[in-house]
Amino acid sequence: MTTTYLLLSILSLQALIGCGQSNSAVSQPKSKDLTVETSNPDGRQFIDPKGMTVKSRILLPAGFERLSYTSKDFGSFLENLPLYPIDHEVRYYNGKIKPRNNIYNSVIKLDIGKRDLHQCADAVMRLRADYLYQQKRYQDISFNFLSDGKPRTYTDYAKGDYSYPKYWKYMEYIFAYANTASLHDELPNVKSSTTVKIGDTFVQKGSPIGHAIIVVDLAKNKEGKTIVLLAQSYMPAQEIQLLNNWNNAALSPWYDIDKNVINTPEWTFYARNLKTWK
Repeated sequence: MTTTYLLLSILSLQALIGCGQSNSAVSQPKSKDLTVETSNPDGRQFIDPKGMTVKSRILLPAGFERLSYTSKDFGSFLENLPLYPIDHEVRYYNGKIKPRNNIYNSVIKLDIGKRDLHQCADAVMRLRADYLYQQKRYQDISFNFLSDGKPRTYTDYAKGDYSYPKYWKYMEYIFAYANTASLHDELPNVKSSTTVKIGDTFVQKGSPIGHAIIVVDLAKNKEGKTIVLLAQSYMPAQEIQLLNNWNNAALSPWYDIDKNVINTPEWTFYARNLKTWK
């Protein structure tokens, strides 16, 4: 084995160990039976099984409204992400199923490839890159490597070939050599959870592993209170899922993140972990 090959193998392994169980993970309560019609106290359903996008499936609590976005905004892209039918269960990269265990309520309908690469930070980077690719903002697609903290741009990789197969090869290249640690160091902090935007990301480096989740929808009420929907991939590589809120069944799947500790079904985050895109 050559020195170069060994180095690349080590770096790839470091990037793959990007999210998973650690001392900061939530100890899971006993699994609950999934209820796809989560209701608030007045009986209004928050999940419409017939909806086939984030925006059309996840209903709003009384008094809350979504923000308005143009078709060019990241917010519009995320709200309109396609969903599988409500009974679809998360698939791992190898086709095996991740049991619901009341962790998630819906699954985003995006192909994740056949390699164990599309994990937590990878899914976050993928959603950002998919949005930029859709907008043909090819020059803005760039992510830093874990090894040296330097960016690898899509335009340099593509060399003029902006076909989707070439784009996906670039993304798997990024997945292999970037992870929660590199994403954490690349993104600027959000000053306060009260300024959270759709697309912002909770990223925790962990020691030695961390986790990342992304805000895929957001709503506000007249008093200025903000609630968000959170989505994740995980280990092994798996489809992106909309998370249930175990802390507040009356609000689930929406989250109130205006607090220091944000408990999700498979990880605990803190307000200081909130990051945004440049």
